[in-house]
Amino acid sequence: MIQLVKRAMKSDTDAFLELMERNSLAMYKVARGILNNDEDAADAIQDTILTCFEKIHTLNRPEYFKTWMIRILINECNGILRHYRSLNLQEDFPEVSRMDASLAEFEFKEMLAQVEEKYRIILILHYVEGFKIAEIAELLDMNENTVKTRLARAREQLRTAYTDTPGGQPGKQHHGSRQDRGGVSDEKENRLQYSSKITAG
Repeated sequence: MIQLVKRAMKSDTDAFLELMERNSLAMYKVARGILNNDEDAADAIQDTILTCFEKIHTLNRPEYFKTWMIRILINECNGILRHYRSLNLQEDFPEVSRMDASLAEFEFKEMLAQVEEKYRIILILHYVEGFKIAEIAELLDMNENTVKTRLARAREQLRTAYTDTPGGQPGKQHHGSRQDRGGVSDEKENRLQYSSKITAG
């Protein structure tokens, strides 16, 4: 990856395009952690790619490319949010459905829906993209303790969402039969399994 970044920094267009392709999923997940629909996420990603292309020669250390790129993406996403807030039209932009969405993408969106907006990006940066607490604090211009607190709260919200029964009572997830666990559906158990890495660690 570092060699690819170095080539891109020397105006190698093919290297840059490959770099963007390799990071496309990461950019999508971060953008969707901040924004409420795929259309806005796509706009933020497109603007991020353009900015990266124009400014990659200013990157001092190739090994920090991903952090640099994600910071640009976060700024683009925040710009879109500010635009909507200034117009007070957030509710007029519903989720854009995609009929060809993969199961993994659907489950990812389902997981995001269980967490308050202010916690989503931290959850994604840490557990999905592997950024450390200190790196997240720098990216979001936030105190490290605040990052830790929000991360813990996000995990707790996921744990609650995936262990509560439809009636709102906690399911006995590790004991007894399916009936003893409050009749948790196969769909919920699948989502629980999908989020287990986050809620367990």
